[in-house]
Amino acid sequence: MSPPQSPPQSHPQPEPEPATPGHGAAAAAADGQSRSALPYVWLSVLIVLLDQASKAWIVAHLALYRAIVVLPVLEITHVYNRGAAFSFLNGASGWQRWVFAALAVIVSLVLLVTLRQLPRRAWLTASGFALILGGAVGNLIDRLRAGRVVDFVNVHWGVHYFPTFNVADSAITVGVALWLLDTWLDARRKAR
Repeated sequence: MSPPQSPPQSHPQPEPEPATPGHGAAAAAADGQSRSALPYVWLSVLIVLLDQASKAWIVAHLALYRAIVVLPVLEITHVYNRGAAFSFLNGASGWQRWVFAALAVIVSLVLLVTLRQLPRRAWLTASGFALILGGAVGNLIDRLRAGRVVDFVNVHWGVHYFPTFNVADSAITVGVALWLLDTWLDARRKAR
């Protein structure tokens, strides 16, 4: 007669450790999409809505080239820009419309993929990328619809004028600044 067999013993499985701030984007991407920075796209949508609403208001209420003085150094002026941000290549012959539109589409797709892979806790870089994405899409809509971008913020000091810009241009500038700031802060952390 064989001895009675004892029931198999179960060994508790260790629970996976959550990602910590030091694990980086690769570890967060491995955690799945739910922990990615893709939800920051809401900021991009907000920028597009603000940009398009402000441009629609300017076109509806302010004649072309008319200026409203807000401060001694700031005017709201309705102008068109066929170039890139801050009137870069505004005077080119028309080829720039399609080049800048294609560039905006490529940059937008790259930023969406990057936001999907970026950890959600990287809020500074994610916010910067989302602002750049919103600005790129805001100006892309104008380019595809009319072949030109509506600009209206006119800053100057005396007779020295900065190129006229809009909400989308501002979002791109702030987004790049946030990304550079986060890169600088990350380099300082690693140096320590």
